Amino acid sequence: MGHRHELVTKYSRQAPRYTSYPPAPHFMDMEHPQRALDLIDERNSVARPLSLYIHIPFCASLCWYCGCTKVITRREGDSTAYLKRLYSELESMSSRMNSGNRVVQLHFGGGTPTFLTPDELRETGRRIRDLFPFERDMELAVEIDPRRLTEDHVRALAEIGCNRASIGIQDVREDVQKAINRIQPMETNERTVRWLRDAGINSINVDLIYGLPFQTRESFEDTLAAVKTLDPDRFAIFHYAHVPWMMPSQKLLDRHPMPDAHEKFAMLEMMIANLTSSGYSYIGMDHFARTGDDLSLAQQNGTLQRNFQGYSTRADSDIYGFGMSSISQIGDGYLQSVKDLDEYHRRIDEGLLPWSREYYLTDDDRIRRHTIMRLMCDLELDFRAVGDLWGIDASSYFAGSLAPLEDMAADGLIDRTPHGLRVTETGRMFLRNIATAFDAYYGDPQKKARYSRTV
Repeated sequence: MGHRHELVTKYSRQAPRYTSYPPAPHFMDMEHPQRALDLIDERNSVARPLSLYIHIPFCASLCWYCGCTKVITRREGDSTAYLKRLYSELESMSSRMNSGNRVVQLHFGGGTPTFLTPDELRETGRRIRDLFPFERDMELAVEIDPRRLTEDHVRALAEIGCNRASIGIQDVREDVQKAINRIQPMETNERTVRWLRDAGINSINVDLIYGLPFQTRESFEDTLAAVKTLDPDRFAIFHYAHVPWMMPSQKLLDRHPMPDAHEKFAMLEMMIANLTSSGYSYIGMDHFARTGDDLSLAQQNGTLQRNFQGYSTRADSDIYGFGMSSISQIGDGYLQSVKDLDEYHRRIDEGLLPWSREYYLTDDDRIRRHTIMRLMCDLELDFRAVGDLWGIDASSYFAGSLAPLEDMAADGLIDRTPHGLRVTETGRMFLRNIATAFDAYYGDPQKKARYSRTV
């Protein structure tokens, strides 16, 4: 118990989630849009698998914990105006695509994608399918807020080919829901799952958050017990990122008792034991997948990937983001669209590119991105394999990482192997901390201040 207390005290610090490397705070203001277009044209000189991300920013009400880029509105006409521009952006980009490209993954995120009316979902799905050819086994996933969902929404999703749904639940207890301004009875979640399965959408993820007001280890165990009755294929159980200096609405949560780092760590330990004993594999960080699920199998065979949607089974695909604030990962470049709705509309209306920020990887970035992503996915590193791939002596290249790694080894977070390292069971709960040892940018205090705490 004492050792655990010391680890939490020592390693509860701000660090990236490493959905990209470098993390998004290191992206730069776009100065040369033509460079982005040249990259896209170069990548489309040959046919490639594509992953598309569609950002629907609208929510009917504000959840006070939320850190997403969103627009709070109840006017359905706002989505009509937005979709007009989104379709224009899709059409413009599709004209630059190689005719042999195939979409292997399509993800609707937000905000609340099901803020759209059922007919808007149908039209959006039709337009995308007309512009971008799909692989037959393509994954089409959508994030769902059960509070606004109707059965016609679900029928529309099935009609456009949706085969995976992520249901935002966060917590089932009423005191927590009141504190975060998200009232969502368990009956609503059960109805949503029933509609989805009746429509043939059988791959179901559940999103929960730990670290919210009034939560304890015992209360969150009650939430897990309730949600497991839905029989989801995957859990994404996010560590609440309390960044009120960036998201002012989060200040409203400070009125209530919130779990400290030690209580949150106890919650994490509990959920790992609970879910792994219930037939789920602990993928890493905040993801769990039923044993035999594609995500679990990908980790076993070394093909698991990590990107802006978290862990993914779709390797080697360029990611094209559409809509305000979306991020594209195309080869060695990142492109991020403007975060302001009016500015997004203006740019599309004037025939301008929607991107406002960019980043292009250096040789050092490529090596470190590969190393960090393999660590996050495989939970081990073989410096020989890294060296062979990049033509370097990896042990010498990462000499600056050795001191923090030795400290982590002494604390039991990693085991040093003859040619690298392996993350221990304890270390899996500090995976973000371990990854920082390979992050050349982590020492920047201004950027570090934008990250959430690891525990």
